[in-house]
Amino acid sequence: MNKVIRDKTVLEPEKATIVSIKELTDKEKLFEVELDNGKSLDQTPGQFVELYMPGYGEAPFSISSSPTKDGPFELCIRKVGRVTNALHRAKEGDKIGIRGPFGNGFDVEFLKGKDLLFISGGLGLAPLRSLINYVKDNSEDYGKTNILYGCKEPSERLFIDELNEWKKQDFCDAQETVDSCPADAEWDGNVGVITTLIPEVDFDPETTYAVVCGPPVIYKFVMQELDKKNLSDDHRFLSLERRMKCGVGECGHCQIGEYYVCRDGPVFNYAEIKDEEEAI
Repeated sequence: MNKVIRDKTVLEPEKATIVSIKELTDKEKLFEVELDNGKSLDQTPGQFVELYMPGYGEAPFSISSSPTKDGPFELCIRKVGRVTNALHRAKEGDKIGIRGPFGNGFDVEFLKGKDLLFISGGLGLAPLRSLINYVKDNSEDYGKTNILYGCKEPSERLFIDELNEWKKQDFCDAQETVDSCPADAEWDGNVGVITTLIPEVDFDPETTYAVVCGPPVIYKFVMQELDKKNLSDDHRFLSLERRMKCGVGECGHCQIGEYYVCRDGPVFNYAEIKDEEEAI
């Protein structure tokens, strides 16, 4: 039997406008979106919204911008299906619907004073970018920060300008890698999967918290590398943005054991979910 949705307002999208569109790769675009009522989205890093595209339906997308950014919020969207293909054909000024923000994000208060190790693969940089920029804008509240980012090849790198800026700034040490590099690609960085960067990072497992997001295949191997660095399970936060649909824990589409990814996550402490089947 389906659950009874007690608060119908969570199913009613707010009217919003696409303010700007920036092409990041041949598959991803960055959309700036503004609510038509003029209100701030007031999100926590790590949360997501449900975006309604008139005539095509809706889908969940992580919020890529930090709440410290004034004005429109940002969504990094990969072209993979009906809704996202329609979005990639959209133009600045087009109207859409927004529900949210939803889910549990990163506890920025708990992480204050901690050293941070960001590990992101591919599109996983989109949700982590929100927390990275939040930490950058409040760098006096956080400890040593390392950022590791990997993707399949140089042409798939996201947020290239920001990555280059992070590498120059004092708030963090940022490193990149690609799985492989075609002969005609311009790339002089590391070649190898994301886990090849972890052994080279010097961090104190007592004071460091890892923040991980990427395609499902990387989690198992990232966890193995963090085991080797003696980082305890409860010092690891994972963003598991998989199979989400309704956004409010009603449809059961994203259920993992006793947890609903959209409602109880998408951010989880690894110690809580490591034994749940299909979580990792």
